[in-house]
Amino acid sequence: MAFTGRTETVGGGTDRRSALSRYALLPLRVFLGVTFVYAGLDKLTDSAFLASSGPGSLGELMRAVRDSAAIPGLVDLALKSPVGFGYAIGIGELAVGIGTLLGLFARVAAVGGALISLSLWLTVSWATTPYYYGNDLAYLMAWLPLVLAGAPMLSADAALRRRRFRGGRRAFRGSLPA
Repeated sequence: MAFTGRTETVGGGTDRRSALSRYALLPLRVFLGVTFVYAGLDKLTDSAFLASSGPGSLGELMRAVRDSAAIPGLVDLALKSPVGFGYAIGIGELAVGIGTLLGLFARVAAVGGALISLSLWLTVSWATTPYYYGNDLAYLMAWLPLVLAGAPMLSADAALRRRRFRGGRRAFRGSLPA
């Protein structure tokens, strides 16, 4: 298949819609991957965020949203070690973003992204009204197609799948009697 999105069909024609539909999730993957890499790096390089208290710290943010969170227990858990929780979120976002961009363990990365977005929605942005002003719910919904479909095109997962298929086919041919 050429990059133009043309594929050959039985009649010798092209089926552009079918070819392009295979790439439909690629813009979403790039957006979420870049966004989560940026968010992770931003958190991990911000000394104010990674502090237990003070302006811009995760500790202050958690104390501010504790009483309005849907699940205050999650906030309490973060408050036990705000610095450790900040590192965990930052590293998690970075890992999810890299996995999504590379398409490596894409479904696992998407589940991770969905869980991060869900936890942020249930804590930090739960009290946002109207609900559609909060972005964490939208991110959660954006991860779901990648949870379901993975990264079928232009991904490490697809390359590994092709390699396994070719290797399995060779092994099968070699086992046939002459």
